[in-house]
Amino acid sequence: MHGIHGRHSMADDKHLHDLYGGDLGKTVSVFTDTAVRRTRHLKPDIIHSHDWMTFGAGVMASRITGRPFIAHVHSTEMDRTNGKPHEWIFGHEQWGLNQASHIIAVSRYTKNVLTSSYGIPPKKITVIHNGAPIPPARHLSRKDAKLRHPLVLFLGRLTVQKGPHEFLSAAKRVLEQRPDVQFIVAGDGYMLPELIERSCALGIQDAVFFTGKVDAAEARALYAEADCFVMPSTSEPFGLVALEAIAHGTPVILSKQSGASEVVAHAMTVDYWDSDKMADCILTILREKPLSEQLSSEAQHVLHTLTWERQAQNVITLYKDVIHSFAPIPTPA
Repeated sequence: MHGIHGRHSMADDKHLHDLYGGDLGKTVSVFTDTAVRRTRHLKPDIIHSHDWMTFGAGVMASRITGRPFIAHVHSTEMDRTNGKPHEWIFGHEQWGLNQASHIIAVSRYTKNVLTSSYGIPPKKITVIHNGAPIPPARHLSRKDAKLRHPLVLFLGRLTVQKGPHEFLSAAKRVLEQRPDVQFIVAGDGYMLPELIERSCALGIQDAVFFTGKVDAAEARALYAEADCFVMPSTSEPFGLVALEAIAHGTPVILSKQSGASEVVAHAMTVDYWDSDKMADCILTILREKPLSEQLSSEAQHVLHTLTWERQAQNVITLYKDVIHSFAPIPTPA
């Protein structure tokens, strides 16, 4: 498969398996061949592929049809690996981005990653944020705060990108001042055993609950029950979980290294690595009820303005612009 070559170590292979499982290169190659074969008879106006695993199919379809190819970036290898990318994934990702007629990034944060780490010209990238996943929910009634412990929620894949280690470090600092607070780590991933051990090493195992994978109904209940939601991602192109928490009336603390922090006006933001500041934000939300209620209500404005319908229209407008300006690049026979 074009662009997926290069040296990589046994440690890289284990990391790759942890993130993606199995023989990813072969799977992507089979997908590319199958997608191109099954769509060869079509005559599209534009080809639109999402993230690097589909870029090969998009590039090949563009060459066969002579139509423009848009690469839509929801996450990069730099995000997923905390800046330590697997060589051949990074190479294929960069190749696909260079081949694209135009690129959609889901945030300004992602656009900056594409320009600084992949060398993509800024004028080739249009930012179109994700839409809000759900409208404001009918909030499940929270238990009387006087009858239970305050709850702080992390929900996401347990990978280095999502910042679970940083969440536990902040939890340690909060518990030094508020031993009554409980922390929920909801989600599954290859880091789960490591994180359980880490909570024990920090001496906070009695205050941290690991739920494992949760379904949609369980996630809704957790959002509604939590007094505070923390998204401590080390590099988050967007972060739909933040909008899900907001939809359930939960105050949010967001990593500044995220796309969601660009669109949510009423949230506390913190550098992912600053566990002390993260802990201060948690303590402030738990202590200051008027502030908590203001964050809960005011943050929901984004759910009404950042709709999927509006963002889809932005994509359609870009389609028209790209089609109008497209000039096919001749490929060698």
